[in-house]
Amino acid sequence: MKRMTRHLSLWMLLAATLLAWQSAMARELPDFTELVEQAAPGVVNISTTRMERGREDPFGGFGGQEIPEIFRHFFGDRFPAPPGGGGQGRSQERQSLGSGFIISEDGYILTNAHVVQGADEILVRLNDRRELAAELIGADERTDVALLRVDADDLPTLTLGDSDALRVGEWVAAIGSPFGFDSSVTAGIISAINRTLPRDAYVPFIQTDVAINPGNSGGPLFNLDGEVVGINSQIFTRSGGFMGLSFAIPINVAMDVAGQLRDDGRVSRGWLGVMIQPVSRDLAESFGMDSPSGALIADLDPEGPAARGGLQAGDVILEVDGDEVDRSSTLPRLIGRTSPGSEVDLVLLRDGEEHRQTVTVGDWPDAEGRDVTRAEEGGRQSRLGLAVSELEADELERLGIEDGVRVRELDPSGAAAAAGIRPGDVLVSIDHQVVGSADRLVEVVESLPSDRAVPVRLYRDGRSLFVALRLADD
Repeated sequence: MKRMTRHLSLWMLLAATLLAWQSAMARELPDFTELVEQAAPGVVNISTTRMERGREDPFGGFGGQEIPEIFRHFFGDRFPAPPGGGGQGRSQERQSLGSGFIISEDGYILTNAHVVQGADEILVRLNDRRELAAELIGADERTDVALLRVDADDLPTLTLGDSDALRVGEWVAAIGSPFGFDSSVTAGIISAINRTLPRDAYVPFIQTDVAINPGNSGGPLFNLDGEVVGINSQIFTRSGGFMGLSFAIPINVAMDVAGQLRDDGRVSRGWLGVMIQPVSRDLAESFGMDSPSGALIADLDPEGPAARGGLQAGDVILEVDGDEVDRSSTLPRLIGRTSPGSEVDLVLLRDGEEHRQTVTVGDWPDAEGRDVTRAEEGGRQSRLGLAVSELEADELERLGIEDGVRVRELDPSGAAAAAGIRPGDVLVSIDHQVVGSADRLVEVVESLPSDRAVPVRLYRDGRSLFVALRLADD
């Protein structure tokens, strides 16, 4: 009996301890109810309509009747939804859904540029179920920010926070319309800040694990004070749905873009006129650097600000106005936020020594591609494991270079292949020595050391880049 009493007392003690622990944990978890009550009226649903030329419906519109929505859900455009009638060449409406939020009482609304891209009509549905036609004030595809306006007054607005003050690990929440379900709330933490995504070099994204799905795009990301700190923009997914990686545009970036769109109708951002690439460990060694960092200039626009300011291909930019360029993706953000016409002080590495250079930043122009040429005949370089052909004057002119040789053949086990050089590449310089002919290539390679990596500048698909070449001991 005494043993049973002791066991019962032990179980009661454990149960009390567990309840106390659960209670303490519950007190530490955030409560979003007040945040949602205050913020939800300022979040809107955005739908767009775009007119397209349709194609013939292979099922005849189900005998002239409307196609069931379930078929469109699984088969998409193979079952188009015409506004009426059938037949090839008709006009049809395509609708998309997204989210947004009100930033001023007189009707300005922020959302993503991709939400309203190509829209002929934009409809905003408020939290009180009013539906208002919206005017597109402007959109910036590079940051994926769009500014809308509706004709209304005294609208509920959201409080904007400071995205620069965010810390990894803090709680955040999102409100939006995933899959059209209005005012859906999800929460999580900030997983990382200053993330760079492919083709989005100008945005230091906020990464979160907040559940974001199609329809959330353009909606607000809140901190625990109920302040908007970002615009939910992208997700990483292999399935089409949420997988724990969501990305938001910092509100400080978005508001700067929105201000320019409102005042000027366009966004001006700084431009150096350089093509950059990361500095690998081998390239760092070849440049005499202790560790890989900075942005390597692979090529320059000959009429661009960097070229006019004295920068050269092969320079590694280490600082911009005192801000460290820890990796190549940092440089576009630092320059992009600089007003065109302003001067920036650069610290760069050239020929193993640090230099300071002042450059006047330009305004971003429209990008243009360049032609790619082909090679025909050439000689061999056994130490590198490749064969090259010399380029005609018109080929060099099309590439925009003065000297170079084309890689015609490559030994897959040679030093050039190990460095990442490919057939079709144009070798411009090796270890900072210009390669203008097959004979010159032989001279340069014979002088190369075998105890360290050396930088090779080349052109590939109309773009300039550097690779690190390391020769085997003779």
